Amino acid sequence: QVQLVESGGGLVQAGGSLRLSCAASGRTFSSYAMGWFRQAPGKEREFVAAISRSGGSTNYADSVKGRFIISRDNAKNTVYLQMNSLKPEDTAAYYCAASIGYPSGRSGNYNYWGQGTQVTVSS
Repeated sequence: QVQLVESGGGLVQAGGSLRLSCAASGRTFSSYAMGWFRQAPGKEREFVAAISRSGGSTNYADSVKGRFIISRDNAKNTVYLQMNSLKPEDTAAYYCAASIGYPSGRSGNYNYWGQGTQVTVSS
């Protein structure tokens, strides 16, 4: 089993940057593909980015492509989401998730979830 704890959220002005971190427990972190999802009030959870076990493959939602970067450090059991050029529409609770499968954009493919960290972008 994997426990995930997100950090790094906060309030930032439009155009600014934030880096989210997700620390995983256990010694099998490198066995999981990792993903970031977000959920804004009144909206469904949506895919943001995902990364393969080795970090060699990534994919992004069109809405964040070119602005966000997902990365991982398997030695530190941590996955990151660097968010640049933030927009008010990026405001949401951000969740990291672990999958024993491939780095999918579908939330149903993920087995473990963190509690989330809030990101608020002011205009």
